[in-house]
Amino acid sequence: MAVTCYTQEFKTPIAPSRMFKALILDSHNLMPKIVPQGIKSIEFIEGDGGSGSIKQTNFAEGGHLKYLKHRIDTIDIENLVCKYTLIEGDVVFDKIESVAYEVKFEASSDGGCMCKMTSEYHTKAGAELKEEDIKQGKDKAMGLYKVVEEYLLANP
Repeated sequence: MAVTCYTQEFKTPIAPSRMFKALILDSHNLMPKIVPQGIKSIEFIEGDGGSGSIKQTNFAEGGHLKYLKHRIDTIDIENLVCKYTLIEGDVVFDKIESVAYEVKFEASSDGGCMCKMTSEYHTKAGAELKEEDIKQGKDKAMGLYKVVEEYLLANP
C-alpha cells in the first residue's frame, strides 16, 4: 500500500473558532442549509460527534457521488484541530483504502485565520492514484470552505 500526502491552506478573514465551529462542530446542520444543491444531509450514524463517531454525508441527487462516510479520529476543540478518515463511499474506492485528513485553524494577526489541511491517500496495492482524481477532491473541499466563509461573512 502506498501513501500519497498533500497539503493545502487558505487564509480567511473569519476568526478560527468560528471557522472550526462551522466546518467541524456544526457542519451536519450548516452544510445542507447553505449548499442544498450539493449536500442533502449529514448525519451521525455512530456517536455524537466526538472521537470515534461516524458521520455520513448524503449528496443531492444528480451528482456523481451518493454518499461518503468519515470516522472522526480526534477532535481538539481547544486547539481547533480535527483528524478524520474517509472510510467508505462511492468515490475512487477501487483504488483507495482510506484517506486520512487533519484540519487546523490557526489565528492570523488580522483577526482572521489560516486553515490548513493535510490529506493522506492510502492506495490499494498496485493501484495508481491520478493527479486529476486528487485535484477534483481538493477543488471541491476548497469550494466548500469558500461557501462557508461567504455565509459567515454575510451572517455575523
